[in-house]
Amino acid sequence: MNQGGIAGRLVDAARVVVGKLPGGLVHTNVVSNAMFGAISGAAVASAAAVGSVMGPRLEKEGYSKPWSAAVNVASAPAGMLIPPSNTFIVYSLVSSTSIAALFMAGVGPGLIWAIAVKLVVAATHKRNRTGTRSATELTLTPAIALKTLWRAIPSLLMIVIVIGGTLSGFFTATESAAVAVVYCLILGLIYRTLAVKDLPKILTEAGRTTSIVMLLVGVSSALSFVMAFARIPDLIADLILNFTSDPTVILIIIMLILLAVGTFMDPTPAILIFVPIFLPMVSELGIDPVHFGTMVVYAFSVGVITPPVGNVLFVGARIADLKIEPVIARLGPFLLALVVGLFLVVFLPQISLALPGVLGML
Repeated sequence: MNQGGIAGRLVDAARVVVGKLPGGLVHTNVVSNAMFGAISGAAVASAAAVGSVMGPRLEKEGYSKPWSAAVNVASAPAGMLIPPSNTFIVYSLVSSTSIAALFMAGVGPGLIWAIAVKLVVAATHKRNRTGTRSATELTLTPAIALKTLWRAIPSLLMIVIVIGGTLSGFFTATESAAVAVVYCLILGLIYRTLAVKDLPKILTEAGRTTSIVMLLVGVSSALSFVMAFARIPDLIADLILNFTSDPTVILIIIMLILLAVGTFMDPTPAILIFVPIFLPMVSELGIDPVHFGTMVVYAFSVGVITPPVGNVLFVGARIADLKIEPVIARLGPFLLALVVGLFLVVFLPQISLALPGVLGML
């Protein structure tokens, strides 16, 4: 997507959507990650593709490089909530919940995520910029805006293809990934931004980025086996029920546990271990499994940008050519805002359930 010009076109489209907001170029990073995440379904893909496009632009504008990387890292997981989402597919398999309902339920929390990041950007962008306005912040005429949006339509059509094909049963979620790659390749050839001779280099770079993620997944999977063998999730469930029977307190404790687990475990093994433990508990409290799914995915989305095992954090720092320490130092306000957003999702069920309810999926 990045080498084929799709990421760049989505970034340009996001710039049109953002308009003349103060710190517009940084807000463009946030919107671009939301749009790219809606296409790829993966936070790592967004952090890598959008970060490689936006990083040089933001540096040219005079924004602090570590802070710009933190914005990219913080906004990338919006794609884990906005459909199509790989993480919701895993939750659907574990919980036997409708994937269509989960996809639609993720829209509201995904927007909450993006808004939380944008609020922090609005409050902090001035103090993290030392440069002056440059040629990267262009004045958008209506003609340029329409042309830019028109150029992004073929890329945005991937959302229709992936979600439509998956929900209609035309192909599986795994097959949809292959379809997306082929579609990207075709677009790249049409745009003339890709050539067959470029493919070895592209595949090598993709392999390097994937190797970082898979190493972290492998370690967390081994850890998950040890935890399951030691019956730690069962012990946690027993401790919660022995501690309190108040539904609100139980939900707060579960979310705090999931936030902690997400810091050292990949979302996939974490869902496989903890959802079967917690889902029966929250079902007895009358919480809809679809709503609980959005809570779980949101909490683990926070985990992927939190040290020590946040794979998006590592990839975002690598794309920015930085060590993770300076990026971590600027993530604090974003993490705080995102945790506040999590508890909005927890205690305001309509954020998640309104859209699937309107569509008759519940």
